[in-house]
Amino acid sequence: MDFPLNTLGLAHRFLAAHIRPGAFCVDATAGKGRDTVFLAKLAGPQGRVLAMDIQPQAVEATKALIQTEGVADRVEVVLDSHSNLSRYASPGTADAVVFNFGWLPGGSHQIFTRAQTSIPAITQGLELLKPDGVMSLCIYYGRDCGYEERDALLEFLETIDDRRFTVLVSRFANRPNDPPIPVFIWGPQAKAGGKEGLPLL
Repeated sequence: MDFPLNTLGLAHRFLAAHIRPGAFCVDATAGKGRDTVFLAKLAGPQGRVLAMDIQPQAVEATKALIQTEGVADRVEVVLDSHSNLSRYASPGTADAVVFNFGWLPGGSHQIFTRAQTSIPAITQGLELLKPDGVMSLCIYYGRDCGYEERDALLEFLETIDDRRFTVLVSRFANRPNDPPIPVFIWGPQAKAGGKEGLPLL
């Protein structure tokens, strides 16, 4: 696969290196469903994807796209906040959990995720990960949603237990304005086994 050198492309490269056929993946902020479809194709016909979003238009867009892409048979789409993630999956069951924080692409910039729900969602997502499971976060910020969520998320990420998880926060040093921030998290077994030899991107 070819991946563009932007935040989403790096996230997809990271996920593709870790997700195998038969995987269970969670798209906790489905948006228009592009990540949902990407995960469903990586997981294959024997895999399963849970996609959720709090906006009805996002849920409908995701449902339409998974039908168009022929992966609806392996995807469950729910209308709910990502802060309720643990209601839909059990601890230690997910191979990958994906978040895009900010606003719905093409939607109103007046509607965006907030740290008050995003931090509990990340916390629940970490508990869902299997050994060697991974999490991808894309943090969009600026414009109408400002920097409050970005700053709170970056501060929270530093508090994640380093005995269980490895957290890598990246940034674009030479891109103007407010480039999104890609974050990659490896589950406990990856940390316990040492970082050497692990696929990064």
